[in-house]
Formats: sequence, C-alpha cells, structure tokens
Amino acid sequence: MSHVGLLGKTRNLRPLAVIVLVCAVAAACSGKPPEKGADYIAQIAGERAEKDAQFQRSSDPIPDAKKAEFLPLAYFPIDPEYSVPAALKPTDDDTIVEMPTSTGTLRKMRRAGTLEFVLKDQPLKLTAFVEPGATNLFVPFSDLTSGTETYAAGRYMDLTPNATKVYIVDFNRAYIPYCYYNLRYDCPYPPAENRLKIPIRAGERMKK
Repeated sequence: MSHVGLLGKTRNLRPLAVIVLVCAVAAACSGKPPEKGADYIAQIAGERAEKDAQFQRSSDPIPDAKKAEFLPLAYFPIDPEYSVPAALKPTDDDTIVEMPTSTGTLRKMRRAGTLEFVLKDQPLKLTAFVEPGATNLFVPFSDLTSGTETYAAGRYMDLTPNATKVYIVDFNRAYIPYCYYNLRYDCPYPPAENRLKIPIRAGERMKK
C-alpha cells in the first residue's frame, strides 16, 4: 500500500491526528529515527534488567544449571540509531508458510506484510509474519553477525499491530530465541527474505 493510500484513510481523524500520522510516515521514508535521549536508553536498560531478573527467578527458559553460563544476558551497547520508523506494506496473500524450526518440525505462519525502512542510510525490508491464533507481528531475522557475535539461527522482534501500519523497528529490542538456552524450545528459523546482508550490532548477542 502506498503512502497516499495510507493517508487516504485519515479523512475522519482530527487534524492533529492527521499531522502526527503524516509525520510518522515521513519519518519512515526518511529513515531518521525519532528523537531519543537518556530516557530511551534508561528504558531499554530497565527492560534488560527486568528480563534478567525474570529469568533468574524461574528455571524456564534458562535451566538452573545453565544460569551462570547465560545470565546476565549479553547485549550490544544501546544505540538509538538502530531504532527506526517503518511502514508496513500489507499482503493479500493468505498462503500458509511452513517455517522450519530448531527441532526439525514445521511451524505454520502467514505473511502479514513487508516492513520497509531505512537503517543507517540503507533501505531495507523485513517480512512480518503472524502465527495462526496469534495477533502480534513476528519478525525473525538474521544478519552478518549471525553465527559469530549472535545466535547462528537468527534473532526475533515482536510488534503489536496498529491501524496506521506505521511501526518502530527497534533492533535494540531484538532477542535471541529461547532454544539458544534450552533445547526443549521449538524456534522458527528466519526465511531467506529476512536474511539481512549487513551486520546488526544491536540487541541481544551471545556471551563472549
């Protein structure tokens, strides 16, 4: 869906809402991340600390015997430039995709659309998927750090659907699938279309 088609759905919105949406779409086109400062960095740091605390309190997904090996989780430094606006181009294709997983089984997914964004002056795309019965957008990806600095099978991002089709793709929130810590987990592998040809040094990484 073009930006014109997206903006065409704002006729019944209040003028301020239209302005906000226009600005969001313009940001998605320019690739410039929203203004972020100490509050953003503190928020991401807080989320990471809370995740460590949750994993420490439970034996799932990280078994007690492996907590010393994996906790605290390892991350790249928080970099606001890795958080960028993206426009979702929905697809009309309802074909069910069978995505291979870490256990050798197949996970059924449906393509929700393509997230188009600009990262560090480079236009990129990632396909967002929806699992039957779920609502959140599932964005599995790999990049040139996969297998060396990050998990070989890729990383994930989750997005909450919204009516504007404008999202923030925040690689600082990218996480390693749980099968990295626990082989009982069944983790889908990123499809070829989501294998980025650049390094993404943001988000969760493997322990050195």
